[in-house]
Amino acid sequence: MLSPIPQVAFPTKLAFSVAGALLLGKPRSFRQDAIQWVKSIKPPLDIRGAGNIPNSAPFLLTINHYSRPGFNAAWIAVAASAAVPVEIHWLTTSAWTFPGRRLARPSRMISERVFHRLSAVYGFTPMPPMPPNPDEVQARARAVRRALDYARLTPNPIIGLAPEGRDAPGGALCPPPPGLGRFAARLLSHCQRVAPVGFYEEGGCLCLQFGEPYALELPCGLDREQLDRRASQVIMAAIAHELPTQLRGEYG
Repeated sequence: MLSPIPQVAFPTKLAFSVAGALLLGKPRSFRQDAIQWVKSIKPPLDIRGAGNIPNSAPFLLTINHYSRPGFNAAWIAVAASAAVPVEIHWLTTSAWTFPGRRLARPSRMISERVFHRLSAVYGFTPMPPMPPNPDEVQARARAVRRALDYARLTPNPIIGLAPEGRDAPGGALCPPPPGLGRFAARLLSHCQRVAPVGFYEEGGCLCLQFGEPYALELPCGLDREQLDRRASQVIMAAIAHELPTQLRGEYG
C-alpha cells in the first residue's frame, strides 16, 4: 500500500502579502513567512535531529535538492527556514528553465523577473540556473563574487545552499556542478562550519533531518581540481548520511 502524499499549499492571505511586497519592492523576513507557510503542510512537517539545529554563530547549511512531480523544490528552503531559529541567507536560482517545452524562452524570462523580485524582497543571492550554460559564465562569476562578498562582509553569516542546484530523477542525490567544492570551501572561510540537512518524504510526511555540524577539513597540497572534488565529496556524503538509502544516489 502506497503512503499518502503530504499536502502543501500557499496560504491565501500570505500570498497576497507577498505579492504586494513583490510589486512594491518591500523587504520581508523569509523566516517569518516560512513559519506561516509550513502551517499549511498536512501532516505537519516532521523535524528530526532537532538537537543538531544550529542557532547561533556562522554556518553554511547544505541540503539536498529534492523534488518530484507535483512537488516544487522551493519548499526545501521554506521548511529549513521555518525550522532554524535564525534568518538564513539563501543562494537561489535566478530562473526556472523549461528544456524541450513550448514557450521555454518566454517562460524563463518571466521566471527571471519573478526571482529577481523575490531576491530583492528576501535578500537572497540569485545565481544562474543549473546545469551551467556556457553563455552565462560571466553572470555566474558575478553571482559567486556577490555571495563571497556577503559572507565576507556580514558578521556571523548564515548561508543556505542546495549544492546540486537542479532536479534529479527520482529525487536522489546527484553530483554538484564543477567548482561547487571550491566555492563552498571559500564560503567556509567565513561561515566556519557546515550544517548538513536531508529533506525527504517518509510515511506520508515531509521530513527534515538535521545532522551534526562539522568543519570541512581538507588535506594540504591539493590542486584546484583535487580540492574541488574532495570538498564536494565530503559535503554530499554528509547530506547523504541524513537521507534514506534510496535517495543517496552515488553517495550511498
